[in-house]
Amino acid sequence: LIRHYRSKNFQGQKMAILLLHVSPPATIVFSNSSYSRLILRSPEFMRRVRCRISDSSEVKSVDSASKLEYKRGILDDFFMRSFRNKLIQEVGSDSEKPGYTGLIELVKLLLLKGRTRSETNDAAVRILKSLFPPLILELYKLLIAPLAQGKIAAFMVARVTVLTCQWLMGPCKVNIVDLPNGESWDSGVFVEKCQYLEESKCVGVCTNTCKLPTQTFFKDYMGVPLLMEPNFKDYSCQFKFGVAPPEDDGNVNEPCLETCSIAGRRNIVSGECPML
Repeated sequence: LIRHYRSKNFQGQKMAILLLHVSPPATIVFSNSSYSRLILRSPEFMRRVRCRISDSSEVKSVDSASKLEYKRGILDDFFMRSFRNKLIQEVGSDSEKPGYTGLIELVKLLLLKGRTRSETNDAAVRILKSLFPPLILELYKLLIAPLAQGKIAAFMVARVTVLTCQWLMGPCKVNIVDLPNGESWDSGVFVEKCQYLEESKCVGVCTNTCKLPTQTFFKDYMGVPLLMEPNFKDYSCQFKFGVAPPEDDGNVNEPCLETCSIAGRRNIVSGECPML
């Protein structure tokens, strides 16, 4: 028994000695770099292990990210059908082509039908006005437009434009615009690449069926001044709600686009767009 006790006691002492020599728990430190660093520290040594993040989980830079395309919403088909039906009523005929292609063909017919710029502008304004329920425009101009010197009305229409018109123009977002009086309002809408201009490929279509009538519509029927600045080089467009257009709008006298189908049919190579 004594021998067994001594043997057991010796093993206990040996176990105690081993426990005393066990290193304390390692401390793991993560660094905030492209490589995760695991630093194991103990009284006897320090060891650093580098673990590279796998390629599949690496974060791609914003510059290399692909451009996001607009995903059609539930109401987009309804908006397109409504707009197309109003175009058919104004033009007097329909296009055989479906979808957006047929819509642009109707817009070109609207432009060709008008004998003057004023006639085309009036027709486009009638279409825009007919898209709204009765009394909505009158009440907005009477009750909302005067608030805060027009800031609230401009703020609201900018957001409604983004929510309801991307099916027509493409992806767009609200941004800040500068007013002539030095103030800055978040009442702008920036269209990165206007689908309407890109598909029509015509300065006249953009100016006479979109820019000028839209500016007229918002000012006369909603009480909100609007300046639209289309860029015919990259097809972007800047809406400035709350900013009145100048008397001499430079965009009206833009040269014809090289890819314009109307100019191509009329054998016009350069110079002012024939539809302006």
